[in-house]
Amino acid sequence: MIDLPNVFNGGFLGDLVERELRNVALKKDRMHQVPFTKEEWDPQALRQKIMAAMGTEIDHDLPLDVEITKTIDCGPYEIHCLSYVSRPGFRVTGNLYVPKGEGPFPGVINLHGHWSQGRLAGRVQMRGHILAQCGYVVLAVDAFGSGERSPEHGVYSYHGGLLGGSLLQIGESLMGRQVVDNMRGVDLLCSLPYVIKERIGACGASGGGNQTMWLAAMDERITAAVPVVSVGSFQSYVLCSNCMCELLPGGLEIANEAEVLALVAPRAIMPVNGVLDDNPAFNPAQTRRTVDEAKRIFRAYGVPGNLRQMVTEEHHFFGPDVVKALIGWFDLHLKGEGDGEAAASLPSWDPLPEDEVMVYPKGNRPAEVISIPEYLKIREQEVLDKAEFDPEQLREILKLEDVSVKEMSRFSARDNWERIGIEGSDGRLTPLLLRLPADPAKETVILGTAVTKLTLSANPMIAELIRGGYGIAIVDLWGGGENNLRVSGANDAYYARSLMWLGKCLQGKWVEDFFMIEKFLKALLGKEAVLGAAGIGDSAVAASLFAALRNEPTPLWLTDAPETLCYAKEKEGKHSQAVIIPGILSCCDMPLLLEHAGASVKKFFTEKK
Repeated sequence: MIDLPNVFNGGFLGDLVERELRNVALKKDRMHQVPFTKEEWDPQALRQKIMAAMGTEIDHDLPLDVEITKTIDCGPYEIHCLSYVSRPGFRVTGNLYVPKGEGPFPGVINLHGHWSQGRLAGRVQMRGHILAQCGYVVLAVDAFGSGERSPEHGVYSYHGGLLGGSLLQIGESLMGRQVVDNMRGVDLLCSLPYVIKERIGACGASGGGNQTMWLAAMDERITAAVPVVSVGSFQSYVLCSNCMCELLPGGLEIANEAEVLALVAPRAIMPVNGVLDDNPAFNPAQTRRTVDEAKRIFRAYGVPGNLRQMVTEEHHFFGPDVVKALIGWFDLHLKGEGDGEAAASLPSWDPLPEDEVMVYPKGNRPAEVISIPEYLKIREQEVLDKAEFDPEQLREILKLEDVSVKEMSRFSARDNWERIGIEGSDGRLTPLLLRLPADPAKETVILGTAVTKLTLSANPMIAELIRGGYGIAIVDLWGGGENNLRVSGANDAYYARSLMWLGKCLQGKWVEDFFMIEKFLKALLGKEAVLGAAGIGDSAVAASLFAALRNEPTPLWLTDAPETLCYAKEKEGKHSQAVIIPGILSCCDMPLLLEHAGASVKKFFTEKK
C-alpha cells in the first residue's frame, strides 16, 4: 500500500462544489420568469423545446391495438387487464377500472411512483378502486421499466439509476418515454365510447406525481391534475435525491418549474405537499414559490382558482385525506359538481393480489412488452452503427470549457509527494499530488481520481507506476476525492444528475480537470514533456476521453475501466451515474476512444474480471 497524503488540511472541500452548483442553479432559475399576460406567453414554443430535450416524439395516429386479456368483476365496477401500443414495437401494460351503469364517465389516468411493482402495488390500486366507485373510468399504467415492464417479467426492479439513465446516451430520456406512454394512455381513454373525452384527469404520487405534472403540461386534453409530493422547483432538484425519470436534460437551460405549471393554464392543477416530507426538493415552501409565480398566467386567463396548493401534515405519502381532496377536485373540474373541497368519506375497497391484476401470466409477456435493457441493446447498436468520431462533436457533447490555472500554492512535501493546490480560472479548487519521474525518459501520468486517498492508496496501478519510474500527477477531480460531498457514498450520483439539470455532465467536468493539469505540467516540465493519462472506474472514462481529444499519442493506464459505455447489468454496482454522458453514443464508445488515444493501453483490475 502506498501512503498518499491529502493536499489540503481540515477535511473535504465539498462545500465549494455544493455552493457552485447551488449558485448556478439559482442564477439559471432566476433567468426564467412566467409572464403576466397571455400576449407574452407562448406555451407551444415551450412545449416544443421540452419535447426536444426529452428526446422524444409521439404519433397519435398509430393504432392503439388494445388487447384485453381478462376482466375482473368487482361488483359496481370491473377491471380490464390490458395492453396498448405506445410506439411501434412497444406495448404498455395497464388496468382499466370501469364503473357499471349509465355512462359516459369522466376518465382519469393513474400514474404510479417508485414502487417496483408499478401499477400493481396496493397503494396504486387504491385510487383505481375508489375512483371507479365514484364514477370515473381509471387507467393505471406501468411506467417504462416498472411493473410488468421490468427487465424480468414478474420480478420487479427499479427503473432509474444507471439503467434508466443510459437512455440519455442514445439521445432519449426516461422522462420522455413516460410522457409519450401516458399521452397514448390519454389516447386510449379518449377512444372509449363510455368516456367523456373532454373530461380527463391525471393523478399520481412521487414519481407518479412528477409524471402527472409533465403529462398535464404537455397534453392539453388533461382537464384537471393532482400531482402529489412531487412538485417543488427545478432549482431545488440540484443536489437532491431524485430519480432519472424526474430529470429533464438541460432543464434549467429551458425553463423553471413555474413555467411548466403555467403550461397547464387555464386548466386545473392542485399540487400536494407534506410538511414532513424528508426530500427538500418537495418542501412546501419550494412549491409555494413555484405556484405563486405560475399563478400569474392563471390570473391572466381569469382562473386563479384553477391552481391551488394543498399542504398536509404527512410525510412523502398519498394518504386518505389526499384521496378525499382528489375526489373533490375532480368532482368540480371533471363533473361540474361541488365546490372543489374534499369529499366527506371514501368508499371501501380491498386490494387484489398482484398476480390477479397482471395482464400476462408471470414469465409469459409478449416481446412487444419490451424492457429497458432489451430496448437499449437494440437502440444502442443502431446509434453506434452510425457513429463517427468527431473531436468537435465530442467536445460539444461534453460541454467542455477552457479552464486554465489561475493561481497555485505549494505546500510542504510529504513522503516524496509534492502537495499543490490549484485554483482554476473558473474558481474550482483542485488538489494535486506530484511525483516527478525517476527516469527522465519516462512519461508523467496524470491520474484523475474521484475516490479518497485512503481508497486510492491500495490501487495496484500506482505501485506499478512508481516501480516503473514514471512521474505521477494525482488530481482529485471535480467533486471527487478531497472535493467530495458531505453526503457519504452519494456524490457521483448527486453531482451527475445536478449537472445534467444545468446542461452539463460530470465526465465533461473531469475532462476539463485533465486538460487544466496538462497545461500546468507543460508549463512546469516543458512543452516537450510526454504525458500519459490514468483513471479508476468511472474516472477511467474521463482519462480515455482526454486521451482521445489530445493532439498527440497518450499512453493510458486504466483500472476497472468499463469495456463499453453501453448499458450492461454487470456495470451496476461497479460504475455510477457519473459515466452517463447524454448523446455520447452518436459519437463514440470506449473502443473508439482507446483507438484515438493513439498509444499503449494498460489495464488493471482490483478484483478478478
